[in-house]
Amino acid sequence: METPSHSASLHLSDAITLLKTLIATPSLSREEDKTASHIQDFLHARSIPTERQMNNVWTCNRHFNSSKPTLLLNSHHDTVKPNSDWTRDPFSPTVEELPEGTTLFGLGSNDAGGALVSLIATFIHFYEREDLPFNIILATTAEEEIIGKNGVESILPKLGTIHAAIVGEPTNCELAVAEKGLMVLDCTAYGVSGHAARNTGVNAIDKAIHNILWFHSFQFPETSPHLGPIKMTTTLINAGTQHNVIPDRCTFVVDIRTTDAYSHEEILSIIRANVDCDIVPRSTRLRPSSIYGQHPIVQAAKHLVIPTFASATLSDQSVMPFPSVKIGPGLSERSHTANEYIRFSEIEQGITTYIQLIEQLTLLGGLAETINTVV
Repeated sequence: METPSHSASLHLSDAITLLKTLIATPSLSREEDKTASHIQDFLHARSIPTERQMNNVWTCNRHFNSSKPTLLLNSHHDTVKPNSDWTRDPFSPTVEELPEGTTLFGLGSNDAGGALVSLIATFIHFYEREDLPFNIILATTAEEEIIGKNGVESILPKLGTIHAAIVGEPTNCELAVAEKGLMVLDCTAYGVSGHAARNTGVNAIDKAIHNILWFHSFQFPETSPHLGPIKMTTTLINAGTQHNVIPDRCTFVVDIRTTDAYSHEEILSIIRANVDCDIVPRSTRLRPSSIYGQHPIVQAAKHLVIPTFASATLSDQSVMPFPSVKIGPGLSERSHTANEYIRFSEIEQGITTYIQLIEQLTLLGGLAETINTVV
């Protein structure tokens, strides 16, 4: 990658000012109304009109042309709740000069504030361009941290046909070309109640253990070339009412990180054929995603020598029915941690990377090749 560009430096101050405002404004999932307004104000101050539905704000480039394909730039402005290990005020944006560089602390600074303001700065950079071979839509959205239905998924019908998306998340400005999906199962094993002192009844815990061991040891035969094997983990269990009663019911929860080797329906079919308990999926909508290696965005990244990888963590890509990649400043391992932070240099790198990626995409002819691949 090249060093931060002059264009990125021009946008950096405004991006950091916006990020400080967002940090200082609590925006837990489903409570993002004020940060949505701040984003609108920021864009309106630059004569960029916006549209809004609930806490989702979007806009398009000035010279939008319906005959061209459309690139979506998306990131979220909701945050998780601050955990109890914070030693700073999570809603007080604090700047410190550290040996590693100027650092901004605050909830959401890394996930995904740095990527969000970098994408906004990038959109502004291209807003007036008349020579783009594609349209650009910027969507700053809500409820990503809970994959809520009132986030980006709710506004996709209003955006028209999207041919590809760049999703802003902390990836150290490396390009995620695949992402695991998620399916959560509520499982119930049934037994027959009885007295614990007698040889009566059927212990539901024993039946649950048998099934849990299957989830722990089973390996799906097919493995994704990008995402590896499907991972199944039992994360919650509950049974019993008192010490001397054999429980007739045991419930447990299984977290499944899915891949593109199987559809969610195929995974459910295999599980139900192998376990002796009730299986109720909470949702099957959070699908894995991947983008083919010859896609113009991937090729643009290769020209810029941007490393690629497959991501084990979930994002709003899971609800996007079109080709997408995930990339942005900051580090994934900082997300949801106490005293979250991002460095000014990382935000500058984020703006530079996004601008260069879109410029390179333009040089390669844009998204015309992807029009027929939209699903």
